Amino acid sequence: MSEGLHNGTVDEDGGVPFYVNRGGLPIDGPTWERMWGFVARTHPDGDNLVKSIRSAVELPRVPIPPVPALTSGSSIPERVEAVQKYIRELQYNHTGTQFFEIKKTRPLTGLMDLAKEMTKEALPIKCLEAVILGIYLTNSISGLERFPISFKTQFAGGCFRHIVLGLHWGGHFGAIGISRREDLMYKPLRYKTLNDLLADFQEAYAHCWHTLRKIKIGPYVSHDPHSVEQIDWKHSVLDVQELGAEGLRRELERHSREMRLRIIKGPPSPPKERRRDVTPSPQRGQASPQRRERPERRPSGDKPVDPKSLPDLSSYQIRV
Repeated sequence: MSEGLHNGTVDEDGGVPFYVNRGGLPIDGPTWERMWGFVARTHPDGDNLVKSIRSAVELPRVPIPPVPALTSGSSIPERVEAVQKYIRELQYNHTGTQFFEIKKTRPLTGLMDLAKEMTKEALPIKCLEAVILGIYLTNSISGLERFPISFKTQFAGGCFRHIVLGLHWGGHFGAIGISRREDLMYKPLRYKTLNDLLADFQEAYAHCWHTLRKIKIGPYVSHDPHSVEQIDWKHSVLDVQELGAEGLRRELERHSREMRLRIIKGPPSPPKERRRDVTPSPQRGQASPQRRERPERRPSGDKPVDPKSLPDLSSYQIRV
């Protein structure tokens, strides 16, 4: 369930180390051998299974799931369900090697390019890859807000980490993602509050004897696939045990309220450009009209000035 990077080479999935493929695709020779070694060590019929697969003359073709076509004729919950179905069809990655390197500090546009490559390769994924893919596939769904939710749990003395993509639409919350456990990934858009959604995850963890320790929630992610901003993965960091049920509810309400205000205010407007005179400037080499001094303002009791004595201003260009 963990997708965070440690010492640059090995990550941990629920306390079990796994590697991250940093060489890109196609996978290089050393990475392949490392993956086969992982299978031999962890599968009940490890060595025999490796030999049978590697010596096979012909292997069955693996079906490639089509990328969902999210038409405007279907409702937003239906489109969300189609995205989750696609993520599920890619399957969870049990190979011991994460195929796509996710750098959390990378700009959003770079992560979207990586997500596009995921759809092209159609390889099994882990939970952090599913979040990036979920953002990419839901960018076109206007009105659907997306935000990362990270969990840290404890079981048998070990720490476990997991992440899903939270959703908010029409006053309801939900989530999409992938996990080895069915109840720790997809949540339909039916929860009235963020607290209700996370309480469901907490109950799911309790079913597998995990104690939820911390929750990290980010703000809404931009729908612009070319945005150079970074995803804020931990805008709110909540210690579940320290806050208690009521304190956690208040903090989640505060976070939800803050995100709603961001939508109402919207992004800052671009600065208005100063209007330019449409009259063409004098060409280079031509002499600009000579500036004349403004006549002094006379007191109201003085004689009116003869219009014929005023300077001719018809040749002036006013620039703003």
